[in-house]
Order: sequence, then C-alpha cells, then structure tokens
Amino acid sequence: MAMEAGPRDTAHDGGELTPDGPDGAPDGVTDDGPGADQMAVAEVEVELRPQRRLRIWQLAPIVVLAAAGSLMFAFPLAFEFGDGGAVVAMLGLLISCCAAGWGMMAARRVGHTWPGLPERGSGRRPDWRIVSAYALAFLAVAVLAVWRVARLR
Repeated sequence: MAMEAGPRDTAHDGGELTPDGPDGAPDGVTDDGPGADQMAVAEVEVELRPQRRLRIWQLAPIVVLAAAGSLMFAFPLAFEFGDGGAVVAMLGLLISCCAAGWGMMAARRVGHTWPGLPERGSGRRPDWRIVSAYALAFLAVAVLAVWRVARLR
C-alpha cells in the first residue's frame, strides 16, 4: 500500500470534514487549542524593531573621510609643501571635523552619548561643568590646529 501526502479524509471525532474545515468550531477556537478565556488572559509585548547599533556600512564612509582628512592635515605640516600647504592642511582639518560631526550624529541616532552627559530623552539637564569642560577641550584643539596651520605661512 502506497502512502501519499494530502489532507486527511476523516475528522478527529469521526465526522465528515467540510472543504473549509471542521464544522462547529466556536469563535475560531478548536478542541485541541487553548480556550477563549485562556487566550485573553496573558498578552506578551515583543519589540519588533531591531536593536539600535552602528553597522559597518554606516561606519565605513565616516572612517574613510576621517582618515583622508587627517592625512591631508598631517602631510603638509610634516613635509612643508610650500605656499599651498596651508590651504591643503585647512581643507584636511575641515574634512576631519566634518567626519567627526557625522560620526557624532550617527552615534547619537543609535543612542550613544558623551561620557558624563545624560541619555537622550531622559529629561535630565547636563551638568554645566561637564559641558564647559567639553567646550574648553574643543576650543583648545581648534586653536592649536589653526595656530599650527598659520605657522606654515
């Protein structure tokens, strides 16, 4: 006797099956499944969005832009390219700063924050001392970079 795959010809209780399923299934609940009162008791919430993190295709252009900008900034300073060296160095500094800003915005979108600052959407205010320390460090780096490029002229 050969076995063939297909729908069963008999119902579990010995009755006949109709083309659209067994007869008499109340409210879409069958005998072998949970009851209607059990289905309504516990609901489980599941997060359907993927975890927020930076992917390689998001990081690659930022890293390439930062590397190109830092090389453009470093080579004229190291090898004295002549009159055009200051322009190339400033352009490299600008590209590096753009890459840094792009990276910070990408990190902020996935939920990363600077050390010492509150998380985005937490409702807390940042401490003024930490903000002023970050501003002072940024200002010092900018002044040193511009001063070094200005010495090329």
